[in-house]
Amino acid sequence: MDQAEQLRNIIKANNVAPRPVARVITVTSGKGGVGKSNTSINLAIQFRKMGQRVIILDADFGLANIEVMFGAVPKHNLADLIYQGMNIKDIITWGPNEVGFISGGSGIAGMSNLNREHLTYIVQNLAELDAITDVIIVDTGAGISDAVLEFLVASGEILLVTTPEPTSITDSYSLLKALSRHARFSPDNSQVKVIANKVENAQEGQALFNKLNAVVARYLKLPLSYLGAVPEDPALSKAVMQQMPVSIQTPNAKSAIAYEQIAATLMNKEMMSGVKRRGMAAFFSHIVTGKKFNQNSNQ
Repeated sequence: MDQAEQLRNIIKANNVAPRPVARVITVTSGKGGVGKSNTSINLAIQFRKMGQRVIILDADFGLANIEVMFGAVPKHNLADLIYQGMNIKDIITWGPNEVGFISGGSGIAGMSNLNREHLTYIVQNLAELDAITDVIIVDTGAGISDAVLEFLVASGEILLVTTPEPTSITDSYSLLKALSRHARFSPDNSQVKVIANKVENAQEGQALFNKLNAVVARYLKLPLSYLGAVPEDPALSKAVMQQMPVSIQTPNAKSAIAYEQIAATLMNKEMMSGVKRRGMAAFFSHIVTGKKFNQNSNQ
């Protein structure tokens, strides 16, 4: 029996399917420095303001962006759950506005070699995570590593953050190209939504999306949707320096309002689309069964 079949049997045995499942949103970018982690944090804050329970999974191995921006240092990470037998609630660090976050650490990179006992324990805990939160935001690393692609393939909802910089647009296209060619990626099961960041105005954001979408539609045949734009904002830069989300520090700032509008759009789209939530246990199953994840990850 291979590991994929083991995992399916474990999930079935633990009766994961009928339980409440969280909405898993994966935030990514083709390159670093475009505001990916800021997007994850501020969308989390905006979801909280809407009454949603939110947890961020910091899957950017080696770079503790989320904890730095939250001004909180986690005592534990996912590896403690996997290898030390800790409970899922024990590894959650709570930040501003009761947004939780989990440091991935190096734990996820070793998940494709777990035995049945470990798998059973993790599935039980992830099912519990589904029950205690409404939205899980996965903040990936930047770029096109196998690790990043595995997270994207596993996600039913992908937010791609890009900027007007030519290198950002080019790298975003390269990421989408790699994703579209991944053996286990299905555009029928994963929605890719674009956020234009660091733009001068709404018109520049729309133009940026149109440019990227035209090339992707022509050469990759991959459907994209546009979520909106976040403008350049001194208040956002100031908030980052003070390790506080702009959505809390300056809620009336133009960037905070933009994040609020994008979060509202995401909430409305889910209700209108009727897309079935996968939950964290299903997300995890895709990661575990990725054949090349362990060998080729360079994160």
